[in-house]
Amino acid sequence: MLIQKELEIVVEGKGLYNITDIINQAISKHRISKGICTIFIKHTSASLIIQENADPNVLKDIENYYDKMVPENDNYLHSEEGPDDMPAHIKSSLTNTTLSIPIKEKKLDLGIWQGVYLFEHRYKNNDPGIKRIISMTVIA
Repeated sequence: MLIQKELEIVVEGKGLYNITDIINQAISKHRISKGICTIFIKHTSASLIIQENADPNVLKDIENYYDKMVPENDNYLHSEEGPDDMPAHIKSSLTNTTLSIPIKEKKLDLGIWQGVYLFEHRYKNNDPGIKRIISMTVIA
């Protein structure tokens, strides 16, 4: 069985958003007990990571590290879309745009402290929210 769908995630600016439950709900709707789930984010200024889901300081430390490694206002050639745009592209290239995760017992087979995160690299500016599209493919 092959299932493909798009998930729309609205984020409120820079940060790490746990999307594990959203993906698990999409899997459970199709009653898939085992297989593989591949997710792909259709953007160049956001990414996907698997990270600890217990201590929020881990997520803050990751954000802080990336902000130090790829600072804003660093004389980038591409600057027309604001000071956070080029750093967002670089951060996206350093992380993942695609993840493949096994499915076991009708949900993602993650470790006890793992969660799937949408890593948003841009501020929201004056927008009510940033819409991100994730393409999900499940093979069961």
